[in-house]
Amino acid sequence: MPKLTNISGKEAVKAFVKSGYNHVHTSGDHAILQKAGFPTLSIPLHKEVARFLLKSQVKRANLNSRRILKAT
Repeated sequence: MPKLTNISGKEAVKAFVKSGYNHVHTSGDHAILQKAGFPTLSIPLHKEVARFLLKSQVKRANLNSRRILKAT
């Protein structure tokens, strides 16, 4: 599995949207993403999203990190 790098929250949201998630709304400084049959994701819209947080969201979305890295 390739190493995930720190990316911005906006880049992370773009990557999950390209993977089939929909940006439903923004609550405070978090983007809420949904996809039918998968858990709802909450991505912080910070300058950098920590690797551990991004990795856990990728795992929850049942994706692999290569797919996320390609989408960014």
